[in-house]
Amino acid sequence: MAKRSDRNQAEIVAALRARGCSVQDLHTVGKGCPDIVVGYGLGRALVRYNWLFEIKMPGAKLTGSEPEWHAAWRGQVAVIHSAEEALRIMGVIE
Repeated sequence: MAKRSDRNQAEIVAALRARGCSVQDLHTVGKGCPDIVVGYGLGRALVRYNWLFEIKMPGAKLTGSEPEWHAAWRGQVAVIHSAEEALRIMGVIE
């Protein structure tokens, strides 16, 4: 069965892209992998960063293999409910 994206994913992806972010959809990877990876350059030196985000509807929790994936991952990963939340984590807005 194909993994469906959360209802708010398209809105979040569109808002991040409108802010100049590159966004790669990962939600079909499964096995607990986050829904999107976001790339963004900060400052004049254009240092580039990547963030892994699991998108959830407000009030929803990690399900299935997601908790295990998040616990095992040694890099950055965050659960978000909105583009604003993602942009705060990224340091684009306060």
